[in-house]
Amino acid sequence: MIQIKTKRLALRQFALSDAEFIIELVNEPSFIQNIGDRGVRTFSEAEKYLKNGPISSYERNGFGLLAVTLNDTGQPIGMCGLIKSDALEDVDIGYAFLPKFWSKGYALESTQAMMKHAKDVVGLKRVVAIVDPANVRSIRLLEKIGMTFEKTVKLSEDDIELKLFSKNL
Repeated sequence: MIQIKTKRLALRQFALSDAEFIIELVNEPSFIQNIGDRGVRTFSEAEKYLKNGPISSYERNGFGLLAVTLNDTGQPIGMCGLIKSDALEDVDIGYAFLPKFWSKGYALESTQAMMKHAKDVVGLKRVVAIVDPANVRSIRLLEKIGMTFEKTVKLSEDDIELKLFSKNL
C-alpha cells in the first residue's frame, strides 16, 4: 500500500470509492485542456478509469497516480504520481488539482514528495514530465522541482508537440 505524508498532505492509493472525486477532477476545463478528455462522465465510467488506470498500475508497476488529500480533513484535492506509458521511455510524473486548490503550494509539495518516493522507494534513476508548451504554470512547477527542458515530443501522430522535461535522481 503506497502512502506518502507531507506537512499538509497525504498521498494515497486510489480506491473505487474515489469515483465521485474522479468525475469532478477529470471534467474540470483545466484538466481537459492540459491533460485531455478522459470521457469519464458517469460513476461506472469513473470506476472503470480507476480500475484500468491507477489501480492497475499499482499492481503492474508498484506505483501509479495517487489521490492527494488534505491531512486535516481527508478531503481529496487532486492527484499526483508516477506513470509508465508505452509512449515514453522513462517514467513520467503527472499531477492535477481542482482549481480551488491552486496557488497554495500543494502541487509543489506533492511533486517534491513524489520525486523523493521515486528515488528512495521505487529506485528510479530518472523521471520525465510532459507538458503543453502553453501551460506556463506547470512548466514553472517542473523547474521548481529541478526538472529541465530536454526536447519536444509527440505522443501520437495527431497530437500536439509537447515539452519533455527530465531530472536525474
